[in-house]
Amino acid sequence: MAGWLTGEVVELKRWTQRLYSLRVEAPVDDFKAGQFNRLGVTIDGERVARPYSYVNAPHERPLDFYFITVPGGSLTNRLQELGPGDTVELMSRANGFFVMDEIPDADVLWMFATGTALGPYLSILKTEAPWQRFDKVVLVHAVRTAEELTYQETIQGFRDRGSQFQFVPFVSREEVRGALPGRVPAAIENGLLERHTGLPLTPDVSQVMICGNPDMVADTSAVLKARGMTRNRRREPGHITTENYW
Repeated sequence: MAGWLTGEVVELKRWTQRLYSLRVEAPVDDFKAGQFNRLGVTIDGERVARPYSYVNAPHERPLDFYFITVPGGSLTNRLQELGPGDTVELMSRANGFFVMDEIPDADVLWMFATGTALGPYLSILKTEAPWQRFDKVVLVHAVRTAEELTYQETIQGFRDRGSQFQFVPFVSREEVRGALPGRVPAAIENGLLERHTGLPLTPDVSQVMICGNPDMVADTSAVLKARGMTRNRRREPGHITTENYW
């Protein structure tokens, strides 16, 4: 049965004032890329926990979790204080259906993320499944400032796939060379994203994964539905697979 495990912290990497990656060794069960675990700490005698997606692929160790500190958040403020040799609690078994098994085939796979929702996509892209099933893969990462464009070394490694892969950063609060401005839904609606990538975002050739803050997920889904795309369900396959990230 699934239960709680004790993991040992290997590294706490600080990306920005609020963004961190926690790397942990723990004997977790096998999981699928795109799934999440739960991280927890005991505060005043009570376990405080919340879900975090794996950033590492199933075959990689240590386990990697990407998080942002929340003002007044008891859990994240404790996590940012951890260091090598400290312990953290996590579940033995992963959960979640934001995985390749749930995505129908298509020519182009679009992956939309805001902030730390980048994590599950990196886990998926470190496996062979998306590269074997889709002719083109587009990873879109929307952030507020340039310093939040993290994991660039990992993303650079996907460029070894050549023209099969494109990375499209969006930065909303400052002008950044190489990044698109504004919000993802607007760039879809006005055609900017398709012009930038040279790829169609249409129901006949595309599958879309959307993960991030609920407003982005809802607004992007609405723009895509206006193009004739439908929500992907097991009993009724469609084009849009979503996961809210808080």
